[in-house]
Amino acid sequence: MQHTPRATDEATVLADITGMLGTLLDEYGLDDVEIGMQTTFNRDLELESIDLVTLAGLLEERYAGRVNFAEFLAGMEFDEIIELTVGRLVEHIVQSLEAAEAA
Repeated sequence: MQHTPRATDEATVLADITGMLGTLLDEYGLDDVEIGMQTTFNRDLELESIDLVTLAGLLEERYAGRVNFAEFLAGMEFDEIIELTVGRLVEHIVQSLEAAEAA
């Protein structure tokens, strides 16, 4: 039996998120920003709340409703949202996808 890699590993999800953020940042002419697990949405990428709404739509499209970004943010305090890192979002997505696979 051949083992197929799971689509829910952090490297794959990080690559997906990096691509989505690249699309968002390109609209601002910021296509050369390095994005990693420690990158913050607010301080490093300077994304506004409307950008997070756009990102939520991209996540919905990419993961077919298995990742609820709005619900994820709703469970946070304002300071947590301000300090939100790409890595924390990646971890949330991996957990959401694993939960969807297990269901």
